[in-house]
Amino acid sequence: MAASGIETDPERLLDLIRPARVVLWDFDGPICRLFAVRKAEQVAGELVEWLEARGLHGLMSGPERESLDPHVVLRAVDRRQPGSDLAAELEERLTQEELRAAATAWPTAYADPLIRTWTAVGSRLAIASNNSPRVIREYLTGRGLLSCFSPHVYGRTGNLRQLKPDPHCLNRALNAMGAAPASALMIGDTPSDFRAARLAGVPFLGFARGDRHAKLLREAGAGVVVQSLEPLLELLRAGAGPRFSGPGT
Repeated sequence: MAASGIETDPERLLDLIRPARVVLWDFDGPICRLFAVRKAEQVAGELVEWLEARGLHGLMSGPERESLDPHVVLRAVDRRQPGSDLAAELEERLTQEELRAAATAWPTAYADPLIRTWTAVGSRLAIASNNSPRVIREYLTGRGLLSCFSPHVYGRTGNLRQLKPDPHCLNRALNAMGAAPASALMIGDTPSDFRAARLAGVPFLGFARGDRHAKLLREAGAGVVVQSLEPLLELLRAGAGPRFSGPGT
């Protein structure tokens, strides 16, 4: 393993890939950079401003207001006013921002061919994300990838308490696909992805865009972290997928 905490041992990656009959993907990060042009920090700030303009400054703590994460803002409001019209309206505002962002999202390097290759070698794929399923489907359709996942796209619901790290979307995917947790693999890029996978009993592969994100995943407990999807693609093309794992596996 490299000093940065990035996995360099192909055997460690193979140990995750070979048993994976089902691969659960987080969306924003491993598949694309959703807020590549209009940044998530800007969206979070505008959500906070929208709340404050309505005299709702007190719904969030200082750290929540300063988090620069739209999902932190959403959780904060739902925590204080669960199931409220306010929370629903805020969620729809975020969905509209995500829809706009999907048009300019940057594909993660190697994600498209990896998704197609993993499908071709016999694994089934699903999305387990905190983003809106409307947004996810729109992006995947534009990339010609929806058929690799459909109908198994599990995103944010009206019950905001079920956002990751709650394992709800992972459990929905596993139940719908009739898959045991040990036969699956979760690819995620945040500590909340790791915690959700751990609660669901699903093996986890961390994807980090840089050393800082790798450090956060490591500190959360992720055992295997990569900064590129290319090694996974190379292993699958070399025969690491389930179709080639041999009898009884």
